Amino acid sequence: MRWLTRKGWTVRWALAALGLALSCQSASALVVELDDVASDRVERQRAYTRGATPLPGTPDLANLDQRLAGKGLARGNPIFVRIFKETSELELWMQPAKDKPFVLLATYPICHWTGTLGPKLKEGDRQSPEGFYTVRWQQTRLFGRWQQAFNLGFPNPFDRINGRTGSHILVHGGCSSVGCYAMTEQVQAEIFALAGAAIEKGQQRFHVHVFPFRPNDEAMQRYQGHQWIDFWRDLKAGYDSFERTRLPPRVAICERRYQVSDGEPEDAGNPAAHGLLRPPATPAAIASGYVPPRCDIPGERHRLARVTPTASTPGEPEATPPAPAAARERQNPARDAFGEPPPPQKPRRKVQATQSGDPASRGNQDDGLGVRLVPGTPRVHAGGG
Repeated sequence: MRWLTRKGWTVRWALAALGLALSCQSASALVVELDDVASDRVERQRAYTRGATPLPGTPDLANLDQRLAGKGLARGNPIFVRIFKETSELELWMQPAKDKPFVLLATYPICHWTGTLGPKLKEGDRQSPEGFYTVRWQQTRLFGRWQQAFNLGFPNPFDRINGRTGSHILVHGGCSSVGCYAMTEQVQAEIFALAGAAIEKGQQRFHVHVFPFRPNDEAMQRYQGHQWIDFWRDLKAGYDSFERTRLPPRVAICERRYQVSDGEPEDAGNPAAHGLLRPPATPAAIASGYVPPRCDIPGERHRLARVTPTASTPGEPEATPPAPAAARERQNPARDAFGEPPPPQKPRRKVQATQSGDPASRGNQDDGLGVRLVPGTPRVHAGGG
């Protein structure tokens, strides 16, 4: 390791290296805890240690451009990712044009994830998370063992509101982790390249939805008595929205729960896409036990064509026009697409360079996520937690 002493970076680099060493263990040293699902994780780890990769079910990684062209896609198209723990699968979807729905490019086998079905609750519980996550370009600037990886963003605002703790949960290569999703190096190289191209072309963020299983009606019935069934019903609302529209849904937080509505074609990567476009819960969803949260969210537009009751949708509530903006703001402060209120406006301060012109003297910028960055240095993340 190169030891740097300037401005305390010796300690930071040493701690980062230690974190990577502890959290991203080798496959042979990892004790796999399998409570009830995805027992094939053990066989995949064994295959990986033997060098038997790509794993069965992996698409033809050597012909990415041909696969893209065959589906009318291109590098740089917006992406959307879904993960299913029970079947150890990661789907990568892409949007061919701004006015088009997303198209499935590939389903990749996940080499390894840890824990069992259910959300991650606390640091060190060796559990891979579930929920709706967002990846910005800052979360792809990693240093250490897994440079072609991205930070999932756990805990997100929903997790924090519900008291969940953890850190540095990655989607990365290899086949071992504690809380991360390990894809093997070959598969992760393809995913990372497509994510990087999308960001380079202007997608400011992409969404990663993590489900315990494919929450269709049959699966939900199978887990009807599970302790996390109510949480999974909220996740199912996002799953159903995408299955219906092939567009990533809009997500907010209401009553400490996820609240979901159908997205729009132009939403992909657009930070201005906020507020819920909320249709009422369908009779089928209500019959299954799903009761949607109700919040008055500023910026919500009721799409009457979608919510007005018809003969085919008896019992659905009538659409009501939103309250005046000033009244809504008093009732419920504005929240963005991730359920957080906007940060307070801070007065701009002029940054004066020193006479020496040392870049470090004027490089103590904030990246917008509360993390201080030094020019020329990548963000440091350790996987696991």
